[in-house]
Amino acid sequence: MSDLHILAICGSLRAQSRNLTLLKYAQANAPQGVQIEIADLSQVPFYSADITEKPAAVQQLLAQCEKADALLFGCPEYNYSIAPALKNALDWASREPDNKLLAGKAAAIMGAGGGMGTSRAQYHLRQVGVFLDLHFVNKPEVFANAFSPSFDANGQLVDEKLQALILQQLQALQHLSVKLRG
Repeated sequence: MSDLHILAICGSLRAQSRNLTLLKYAQANAPQGVQIEIADLSQVPFYSADITEKPAAVQQLLAQCEKADALLFGCPEYNYSIAPALKNALDWASREPDNKLLAGKAAAIMGAGGGMGTSRAQYHLRQVGVFLDLHFVNKPEVFANAFSPSFDANGQLVDEKLQALILQQLQALQHLSVKLRG
């Protein structure tokens, strides 16, 4: 079977986002046979059915979704829920005929935030994923406190337990994707 291509989508648009740090760690440490590409949502406009010509950033995102065998979400928590940029990316992708860019794909979620990490947002993302027919990895769950010593002064992930959880989650995503692809 060919390499697994994962599209990583970060819900935070900040250049120094801890959620982006988690995705970059996953990208740099992906298991053999796994390639991770990180989407750039910074120029993706809010979805509107009135937009008849898809902007270049949307076309790029949709092409990445089509190419992806699986999805990996960096899920920040804004006001106890999903960040608008992440939800917007899913809204654009889900509007393709028959939801063909998302339906049936394996997905995993990791997130960094305050307090409870991003547990509430991850739960909401799972709810959205039910409608989109995404198949989420259930374990391990990856929650990080963005303001803890898990990240060094340069914003790099240094917590070995979190690093190990990310690698375990990538392996689980790889296995689920292979199972779903048959």
